[in-house]
Amino acid sequence: MKRLAIVLLALALAGPVALAQNFILQKTSQPAPAPAAEGGDDVFVPISKYIAAGNAEALSAWFADNLEIAVLARESDASRAQARQIVKTFFDNFTPRSFNITHTAGRANMKYALGTLKAGGETFNVTIFLSCKEDRYRIQQLKIERL
Repeated sequence: MKRLAIVLLALALAGPVALAQNFILQKTSQPAPAPAAEGGDDVFVPISKYIAAGNAEALSAWFADNLEIAVLARESDASRAQARQIVKTFFDNFTPRSFNITHTAGRANMKYALGTLKAGGETFNVTIFLSCKEDRYRIQQLKIERL
């Protein structure tokens, strides 16, 4: 009976110790990537989906607080809300039919993608620059140009 009590005590102590070790390992290792930053170019998957759907609201969740935006040769520095309205107006005027990423590249904390958007019976080149701040990728620059 005494041996069983010692085993149970050892198991009871091992649980909190293992939890503490796991907690320390998590806090001292690399920070976990934000959902947007998971794996390579996967960050562009939801962004592409929102562009293809013409969903300015969801796309704007990826915008930095302030970003450069150029739509049909009109360039400006805009807040997230202003950029959302600019993109919404574009999507209202040119309903997206499809969007495909044609090229991606990047380095530490920066990524960019080039894509082709078919919308409103026309074809557009789309350039997206992302930067990673506070473990989250955000759109720093968005450019939509007629082909």
